[in-house]
Amino acid sequence: MMEGYGMGFGGIWMILILVLVVLAIAALVKYLRK
Repeated sequence: MMEGYGMGFGGIWMILILVLVVLAIAALVKYLRK
């Protein structure tokens, strides 16, 4: 998307970070709802 720079790598890292953030938020919600 950015002039084809890191098209595959950048996308993979973005998805990985997004998944980690979602998992962290889900874990926090579960922990706080105990």
